[in-house]
Amino acid sequence: MTDEAYDVVGVGLGPFNLGLAAMIDGVEEDVEAAFLERDAEFNWHEGMLLEGTTLEVPFLADLVTLADPTNPHSYLNYLRETGRIYEFYFYETFQIPRREYNDYLRWVVANLDSCRFNREVTEVRWDADRDHYVVTARHPDTGERFEYRGESLALGIGSRPSVPEHLRGHPEEDVFHTSKYRHNRERALAADSVTVVGSGQSAAEVFQDLLERQSDHSYRLDWLTRSEGFFPMEYSKLGLQHFTPEYDRYVYDLPQAVKDDLIPNQDLLYKGVDPETSAEIYDLLYRRSIGDREPDVGLFAMTEVRDIAPAGGAYALDCRQWQAEESFVHESEVVVLGTGYERFVPEFLEPLDDAINWDERGRYEVTEDHRLDIDVPGDVFLQNAELHTHGVGVPDLGLGCYRNAAFVNRLVGRDAYPEDTDTVYQDFSVEQFVERAPGASRERGSEPTHTPTQDD
Repeated sequence: MTDEAYDVVGVGLGPFNLGLAAMIDGVEEDVEAAFLERDAEFNWHEGMLLEGTTLEVPFLADLVTLADPTNPHSYLNYLRETGRIYEFYFYETFQIPRREYNDYLRWVVANLDSCRFNREVTEVRWDADRDHYVVTARHPDTGERFEYRGESLALGIGSRPSVPEHLRGHPEEDVFHTSKYRHNRERALAADSVTVVGSGQSAAEVFQDLLERQSDHSYRLDWLTRSEGFFPMEYSKLGLQHFTPEYDRYVYDLPQAVKDDLIPNQDLLYKGVDPETSAEIYDLLYRRSIGDREPDVGLFAMTEVRDIAPAGGAYALDCRQWQAEESFVHESEVVVLGTGYERFVPEFLEPLDDAINWDERGRYEVTEDHRLDIDVPGDVFLQNAELHTHGVGVPDLGLGCYRNAAFVNRLVGRDAYPEDTDTVYQDFSVEQFVERAPGASRERGSEPTHTPTQDD
């Protein structure tokens, strides 16, 4: 048992908390920090580190560059230090291989002293006598216990794979989430039939990988989704302005009821298929069909998988095409579930339940600068837990520096990093537009007389 005191203790070590650690390391002040991770080593979405997949944001959205391009923990400095900068120069692309992004993150971890692995946090409580959070952790293998005290917390546990309850309960090597695909790929390749369920980027990458390998293994391959189609993710330059500090602040100021209606309808801003992935899948299907051949492949949208049941060495998927209101059964030996991820309230926060302010739906109340609204003096910085209050930009890697800059500045008590306020050409609020548009003025007290449509 140890009893160490820190300015901030981070729980979870993904890109956002790792970025916070890197930015803390880049300030003059001596900020004592410890970041706790239950895994034995760092890997980012290891089960989806597939050959040929790329990061969905430009490399400038690394851990530090958008706040401080001179920080030694930047991606470009990683290339310099690992002897790859000229190779990248001739690579001539902004979207880098996902496997290299993971290698970059591991390089940063190796250069920081604040990262602690094999630390599974079991409890967080507030010690009012000493004005500290007390974070209790254990070694997952040995059971050894550790205790860390921090004036502030950085909650960076992220999201976890989500499998609907009615699709659970089957052998993991046969029916598994896309997050486990790389570990179970050999089982899929050995099957007579494989079905991918879901139409997000992860499902698309798994389908593409299986499609590319199909000729060597001769399995039947199907792709089902309850969405209306296999639609691309929004990736136009004007559309991407939703992933900015301005839009983050605009969404925060909306009434919660408006946000709850808005955010679920913005899936294609961050949950669709990358256009390049979509094009590569289509092109491969086209080449496979030359000479009047019929690829042993099926793509079927508007189809909900209501249940999965064993069926003589395979699995029967109870399906419903919801638009035509028709049901059918589809059999497959292996099923890969691209059913997304969910944010959750960790059990280790239970001692703080009475101090945390919750909304009417049992979610965190959050401040504008991404801190947990809690009735104790110590800050709790939130990393990717505030989608419901700040909108679709929350999980985007490009906003990690923006959020972490505010956290570091609060920790050191000065503007160690710039907090950007004017980054895009688009205005989202009336106040922004009126301030910047000559001749525009805001009428107060007027009610809208027209409901805008898409054509407007």
